[in-house]
Amino acid sequence: MCQGDGSPDTLRRICNYPRALLPLTPVPASSSAHIKSGVNMKYLLGIDEGSQSCKLTMYDTAGNIVTRVSEPLEPLALAPGGVAEHPGDDLWDKLCIASKKLMREFSGDPKDIAAAGLCTIRFCRALMKEDGMLAQPVMSWMDDRVSRPHEWEYQNVRYVTTSSGYITHRLTGKLRDTGANYLGVWPLDMETWDYFSDDNALEAFNLRRENLLALTPPGGILGCVTTEAARETGLPAGLPVAATANDKAVEALGAGCLNPETAVISLGTYIAAMTPGECNIREPQNLWVNLASVPGRYLYESGGVRRGMWMLSWWAKFLGGEFLAECESVGVMPESALEREAELVPPGSDGLLIVPHWLAPTSHPYRKGMMLGFDARHGRAHVYRAIMESIAMTMKNSIDAMCNELGRCPEEYVVTGGGSNSPLFMSIFADVLGKPVACAFDSGPAGLGSAVCAAVAAGVYEDFPAAVAAMVRKGEKYYPDASRAVLYDKLNTEVFKNLVDFGDEVFRKTFQMFG
Repeated sequence: MCQGDGSPDTLRRICNYPRALLPLTPVPASSSAHIKSGVNMKYLLGIDEGSQSCKLTMYDTAGNIVTRVSEPLEPLALAPGGVAEHPGDDLWDKLCIASKKLMREFSGDPKDIAAAGLCTIRFCRALMKEDGMLAQPVMSWMDDRVSRPHEWEYQNVRYVTTSSGYITHRLTGKLRDTGANYLGVWPLDMETWDYFSDDNALEAFNLRRENLLALTPPGGILGCVTTEAARETGLPAGLPVAATANDKAVEALGAGCLNPETAVISLGTYIAAMTPGECNIREPQNLWVNLASVPGRYLYESGGVRRGMWMLSWWAKFLGGEFLAECESVGVMPESALEREAELVPPGSDGLLIVPHWLAPTSHPYRKGMMLGFDARHGRAHVYRAIMESIAMTMKNSIDAMCNELGRCPEEYVVTGGGSNSPLFMSIFADVLGKPVACAFDSGPAGLGSAVCAAVAAGVYEDFPAAVAAMVRKGEKYYPDASRAVLYDKLNTEVFKNLVDFGDEVFRKTFQMFG
């Protein structure tokens, strides 16, 4: 069942790596995309292992959800010194639980699954022993150590890789990873999508070539599920596992973002906007450059909001037992109850302003979140709406900075993540951005993007544009209201923009006392 082993010849056949650039021209809504003749596969599996849960989705070849399961991850293990780890072997353990659950609920024939696409969250670091098992728990993207070169604290470390490299080995037995997930402090050449050729450059990262895994581009085959992994996960032995990219790039692919006039806003624990491009921008000032989910392409990413969507859940829990019990008694999620109330709050939340620094940026570690402008009018719904407005205005300013540097701006936005299910949040984004905003049809686009990569790897579709045209579509579209857009623009330009560094002098002092 497994075709190809990640060799150079196989990879060139699959996707003409590494310079198979997509033209920066619109992809038509309808396409001549078709399933290759002779391919009988009916299903594609998308694996999306994030910060808080492991989600697996089985799709048909038209991108429709057949079965979806989710298994929550354990809370991060935190320790002094900025340590933030996924406890034990949690990423693998929860993948095993979720995949067994998926296969129990899947009513199709496992032999008809063409391939599985593997996506894990970026910036994580996994240290593996000689046998491929963990030498220590996987470091989260929030761990301070991932912002530094590898530190040889453990004698039994043989390989230094990402979470996708570790999971690939557990699934396939292969020492392979996707180069498009190597963001942050790694000895990766962004021009060639490969490790630096100079061994001295590797040593600057405290690494030797034998410590690194071989790299496979998105849409290539990493390996196939081993008999042992099949026993642990319930997935069929021999199932091809396809390389994807970093989670944000895979989200963008699953939202159909292949053209520069479209940008994706990812509403997750970390919120950012992304738009595709064809070149690596050196020393960017107002954006990050990611390797995209399409080989040879790049994804430009704006500044963002850390702990973005977490803030809304935090506020619901902050309100305490009585409110939560009231919601439970009527069978309503706390966030849904707050949204209904927040819909009645006027735009601008009666002057209540929030600066969303609940997790400070690494460049300004002393910054804290702020709520300003309380008076007797304000209640819990004002805070909930003001959080949404603060996220939208922060993203507007970050997107503008990115667009000014790129010399171009998107004409339309696609919003992904759970927040895209909120009509209030979507309308706020449209009003603040002053542009049409569509929600992704699939609120879990990283899973769909993984399935798109799997479709290309398995030969179900001939290339990425064909797979996206066949499998990805947009949901409901929201348009800006002229009067609200004028109000938000005035609020943002005259007030909110100036609040970003408003409290710095105070917080520098309190940071020395309280951290």
